[in-house]
Amino acid sequence: MDLRRLRYFVAVAEERSVGKAAERLRMAQPPLSVQIRKLEAELGTALFRRGTRGMDLTEAGLALMSRASEALALAEEGIEAARAIASGQRGRLSVGYMFVLASAVLPRLVPELRRSLPGVDLDFVELSASTRETLLLDRAVSVALCMPAIHHREIQVAQIGTQPLMLAMPSRSPLARLAAVPVERLHGRPLVALPRPQDEPTSSAVAALLRRHQVVMPVVSRVETVHSALSLVLAGEGLAILPACAKLGAPPGIVFRPFLEIADAIEIAACWRRDSSSPLIRNFVKSAEKVVARL
Repeated sequence: MDLRRLRYFVAVAEERSVGKAAERLRMAQPPLSVQIRKLEAELGTALFRRGTRGMDLTEAGLALMSRASEALALAEEGIEAARAIASGQRGRLSVGYMFVLASAVLPRLVPELRRSLPGVDLDFVELSASTRETLLLDRAVSVALCMPAIHHREIQVAQIGTQPLMLAMPSRSPLARLAAVPVERLHGRPLVALPRPQDEPTSSAVAALLRRHQVVMPVVSRVETVHSALSLVLAGEGLAILPACAKLGAPPGIVFRPFLEIADAIEIAACWRRDSSSPLIRNFVKSAEKVVARL
């Protein structure tokens, strides 16, 4: 049934007059009468009869009227829901995040998303270096906050910020006495490292920093998360070169120092499937950019 005709029917039934209904609908009376007749023809029964006080509903008209307003309200709700989803104000968004960003970003990002996207159902999934790409490609998460970005032909990337690289070490380390560490002082010292990017294993920010200064640090362990790296550093297994935001999740006994006269940084990126057309992702990226800018 044409919803437009149903609206015309409700207007005539409520006004009990084709003329008054036409005024309410801001249309001429003859076309409205034509639409009512077409609706009656479609249903195969009369919906109105003329009474002393105007247009009265027949028994069939009463039956239709009892459901028509509800049907129109449901249709309007559906239209509004579709518009809200199309504008990125409603829907479901699964947000992946890497552990290194949890303490620095989530306490600010989650309230911002709840405020700016109140109609969106949100859930959060912790990612590791080895799972982030797979979970995105398998659509287990809608968008991922990554450090560094994922480089894959099916994944779209938006850089939303950077974090300077710092040296993490036990507080008992001689290097902890320095306000800033010359990168040359790291030569030959053991390194606790995170997994290398699968697509570009020699171009990570840490590898680039060491290579540029001709510093060699033997890798004693490769771990999945910053938390594991810091635990091994605390145990005295080696040093770690990490983004500055990792300080927020560091256990007691770990200190961070900047590098002397070096401003190398690692990017923070929002990543999602290229074939995703959800406007929720666009709104998420705006909120994430706002939060990361305040780090």
